[in-house]
Amino acid sequence: MKNRSQSDVTAWREGEGQRARPPRISLTDAYSPIVTSAGRIRVVVAKPGLDGHDRGAKVVARALRDAGMEVIYTGLHQTPEQIVETTIQEDADCVGLSVLSGAHMTLFAKVMGLLRERGADDVVVFGGGIIPEDDIPMLSELGVAKVFTPGATTQSIVEWVRENVGLPSPG
Repeated sequence: MKNRSQSDVTAWREGEGQRARPPRISLTDAYSPIVTSAGRIRVVVAKPGLDGHDRGAKVVARALRDAGMEVIYTGLHQTPEQIVETTIQEDADCVGLSVLSGAHMTLFAKVMGLLRERGADDVVVFGGGIIPEDDIPMLSELGVAKVFTPGATTQSIVEWVRENVGLPSPG
């Protein structure tokens, strides 16, 4: 785990700082040595909306992390605004959304719109979950680069991210 000082924890408990919540700890922090993101793809994996099932998102996050990417998992019940804010703050190269609730059209559209509004339309957005085949072309029109449906392998997701996101430019 990333070395956090006792004062960091104390400051959070006392409500100091910009927000009264603990700093996000990414899967990269928790399971691998601390390295800079230079040369590594930075991925935000998010669970928007009220969907409470995150096993698939965690499996994908771990596969991306194991493939050498820096992964920031936002946790459950994130609003599109929170996801976009995290994506921008973390300087992510891409964001993967997992939606099982049936609200994919609304949630993907909101995330795409907010990314454009914030000038982050260079962030590659992909997603997965229980998404009908008939909705995938409409998601593509919104700017979603890829939708993975049930049965997609973690290897296919890793390969797609490597091929379509690529390495961030140095400097």
